[in-house]
Amino acid sequence: MTSFTEENYLKIIYKLAAETTEGVSTNAVAELTQTKAASVTDMLRKLSDKQLVNYQKYQGVRLTSHGEQVALSVIRKHRLWEVFLVDKLGFNWDEVHDIAEQLEHIDSEELVQRLDSFLGFPKYDPHGDPIPDGQGKMPEATYKHLAEINVGEKVLMMGVSEHSSSFLQHLAKVGLNLGSEINILEINEFDKSFSIKIGESSASFLSHEVAKNILVKLLNN
Repeated sequence: MTSFTEENYLKIIYKLAAETTEGVSTNAVAELTQTKAASVTDMLRKLSDKQLVNYQKYQGVRLTSHGEQVALSVIRKHRLWEVFLVDKLGFNWDEVHDIAEQLEHIDSEELVQRLDSFLGFPKYDPHGDPIPDGQGKMPEATYKHLAEINVGEKVLMMGVSEHSSSFLQHLAKVGLNLGSEINILEINEFDKSFSIKIGESSASFLSHEVAKNILVKLLNN
């Protein structure tokens, strides 16, 4: 049995491990958990004792197969609950993360299976993040960041890599949502900001910082 805190650590380690080929550093975990490095080390030792991680001082931490299974289970629940909150209860996509953080720790596989079935076995959550299936397998998706797209190309918005409420609210004000068709009109040479057209609307402007956190797929190819 894993505690809420242990599950959160495993989820964070899983996220950080996807960004490196080496062991995840204690400092990286401390930064995301907003916890002192010494406290993180204590937790990693506990997780190691439970055979959920492989941890060696100065060499970082890696999830064991069992630890990865637990992390994917938590991620699966979190993203399914986000779909439920948006699609069935009418929450906005910037409102659901904190609620899903609470619901993701419910320990009932039967409930999760029924929720998945009730929602029609969704592959992606409201932010475009893939939802692991019951065996922990992620649907494959090869998206680009909008900041990588060239002038004249058309893309479809598929997700975001930044999930803060302020970022999602900004996108909503601009008129960008999942499925939005974006035409790249101009890229400013000085600050790399984008002039875009969303569907048939008039031109809008996006900073480079915003563009690099929007996931898209090309429509031209």
